Parts: sequence; structure tokens; C-alpha cells
Amino acid sequence: MSHLFYQTSQRRPLLDQARGVYLWDVDGKRYLDGSSGAMVCNIGHSNPNVLDAMRRQMEKSTFGYRLHFETEASEQLAARTAALCPEGMNKVFFVSGGSEAVESAIKLARQHALAVGQGGRWKVISRSPSYHGCTLGALAITGYAPLTEPFAPMMRAMPRVPAPRAYLDGLDPADPATGAHYAAMLEAEILAQGPDSVLAFVVEPVGGASTGALVPPVGYMEAVQEICRRHGVLLILDEVMTGAGRTGRFLALEHWGLSPDIVVLSKGFAAGYVPLGAIVARDDLVAAVLEGGGFLHGFTYAGNPLACAAGTAVIDEIARLDLVQNAETMGAALRKRLDGLAARHPVIGDVRGLGLLMAFEMMADHDSKAPLPAHLNAHQRLVDIAYDMGLIVYSRRTRDGIEGDHIMVCPPLIVGEQHLDEITDTLDAALTRLADELALSEMA
Repeated sequence: MSHLFYQTSQRRPLLDQARGVYLWDVDGKRYLDGSSGAMVCNIGHSNPNVLDAMRRQMEKSTFGYRLHFETEASEQLAARTAALCPEGMNKVFFVSGGSEAVESAIKLARQHALAVGQGGRWKVISRSPSYHGCTLGALAITGYAPLTEPFAPMMRAMPRVPAPRAYLDGLDPADPATGAHYAAMLEAEILAQGPDSVLAFVVEPVGGASTGALVPPVGYMEAVQEICRRHGVLLILDEVMTGAGRTGRFLALEHWGLSPDIVVLSKGFAAGYVPLGAIVARDDLVAAVLEGGGFLHGFTYAGNPLACAAGTAVIDEIARLDLVQNAETMGAALRKRLDGLAARHPVIGDVRGLGLLMAFEMMADHDSKAPLPAHLNAHQRLVDIAYDMGLIVYSRRTRDGIEGDHIMVCPPLIVGEQHLDEITDTLDAALTRLADELALSEMA
């Protein structure tokens, strides 16, 4: 019996300990963390240097309310974070998670509009599919029907544009015309809504769980930034999943040389050691808000010194272990292995991703891109089979959350070739078992 409840009634074994890329349950069974939890544990589990930094901070203080004290830990992490962001982004606001960070970003954007006399701007455009958090504000800009529809009467609907799923639309993602095609949809929506009413565009540089590590087509991100600037729309990059080295750069925006107005961080930012997130904003944007009466927003645990000490230690370990480079190198190696799986398993219809943010999508037919029948629940069944075999992976549905089963393969950035071999071998066996159970070969 458990007094806890979460998303479902499914039970899992009791966790005993975790080290590096592995976790053990109380019966001694070992699991390879092939998804870094929920794409969180970027530096692996139980890193001794992070634990030491947390102990040192605990001996000094575990809490200091931001209205009463400044703390060395929060100031240090803010400075380190700003130094890793584009020039002119030097203002950091700490929170406890990704949903809080997205809420903070859109509220900061709105208050900036009011501060500069643009009170008519309130619409936040996002993409469909997309996922930006589970709080009502973040959910209002999320495009994922199973999660949004039950709460639709409680939220103000926000405009959305299609995510650039070139592979489903029969377009070449390497053709600049494809990137221009999808970016033009954003400009068309801004014009349709009325440019003076549009506040911001929120986008993940590389798709997360809602689109299964979707990499934007060539030229798309640069065009999106230019369109936002031309219409006075703030560009908010949701780097909750892509940040902290996951894609082979500390921030995914570096792949395209972007300079957004606000960056949102969490997950790998503290790598699962403590609840922590942040928004980083342009200096002038924050200055206008503070001069206009202050940021009307906050959380009790914002800038918690223990969380910030852990966050700084995580950044130190990313640098010390050269994990950004390892994510790029091992990401390329993982991609080759997943392509190999696709060659052996006809059910894999697409492999995509960047760095160690990788995924594959299962399909009933390669040519038509037809998804597997939703009632098979293939994505969850593959997760369960792999789990039984000692491998943890993460799944969702690509096509608005209703169909299009995909599997996220996103191990900690400390992985080596031997771990990738273990992941691939286990997935190979799990896919074979799934095909037998669901008679997928007959379907193909």
C-alpha cells in the first residue's frame, strides 16, 4: 500500500541507490538510466563534488528569504549563468522548476509590455505540438491535446502555429526553403492576430517530449528570430530540456547563434540534485520592469541557497568533465546506433535529435508515415519491456499527443561507448519482443 498518488496507479520498484548512469532497486536489480530520468540527470547520479558542495552550503544555511537577505550562493550561480548566455542577457530570476520558469517568463514579458506603454500586447504564440509546463499559464501555451483539453474552460486560449515536422509533411529539412516555409507560418499568424497584440513567441530550439527531439529545418530558427524582431515580438526560448549541455552546446541556441529576449532553464540546470530553474533576460527588459514598479511575481524558494550551491556545482562538473563535448561526440555515436536499429526494425520510421537529445518514432508504414494504431499503446509497452530488461527510456506521442509513438533516448552526458552499446542491445531485444507481441511484422 502507498499513500502517494501520481499520474497513474502503476507501481514501480522501490529505489535503493543511484550512481553514475545506473540505479538499483531494493532487490538489487540494476537499471541503466537511458533517459536521464525525465531528461534531467545530465551529469549522472550521486556526483561526489556536487554532494560535497551541498554539504558545505548546508553547514552555512539552507534558506534565506530573498526579501531579507542576499546570498553568496545565489549571486554566484546568477553570475555563472549569465556568463553562459548571449551578450546583454545578464539578469537571472530563480525558480524551482520548468513550469515555474515558463510562467515567470511570460509574466515578465507581459509586465515589460506594460512598462514600455505597449499594454495591448498580451497574446503568446507557441507551436503545436509543444509542451511548456503543467501550470495553467504554461499549459495555456502548450499544444498537446490530452494535457490541455480537460482544463480548456479554465484557460484563455492562445494562438499556435504548426511545429516544423518536415518529415511528416514530405519536405526536406536540409532545404532552406523548408525552414522559410514554417517560419512564414509564424509571421502569418502574427499578422492575423494583429502585430500590436502579440507579446511573445515561445519555442523549444529542439523539440522535447511533445515532438520527440524534433530538430528545426535549416534556417528556421534564424528566420523566427528575425520575424519576432521585425514585429516587436519577444522571443522566449524554452531551454528546459535542451539547456545545460544536452544538445552538444551549453545552450541549444548556440547552434544558430541566436540572441533571444528570455531564456528558460531547468531540468539539467541542477541535474536532479535539487528543484531548480531560472529565466535569464535582457538587461534593458528587466530594467524597464523594475523601474516601472517592480516584478509582480515570485516564489518562496526563489534563489534558495542550497539549490543555488548545487546548481553552481553542476555547472562546474559540466565544465570539468567536458560534458558538452561528450554530449556532441556520444550523441553522434548514439545516432549511428539508432540508425542501425532502424535498419533492423521496420517499425522505426524516423530517427532524430541533436547531441544526447535523441528519439525514434514508430510507424506502421514508412512511405505514408502512418502511425501505429493508437490502441496498441506501443510506446508505453516498449518502455515497460525495456524497463523489465533493466533499461529506462521515456516515451510520448508526437502527433498532438493522440498518436505517433516515439521513444526518447537521452542518457546522462557522462555516458561512454560501453553504455551506448548496452542501451542499443537492450532496445534491440525490446523491439524484437514488441514486434512479436503486437504482430508488427504482419502489419508492415
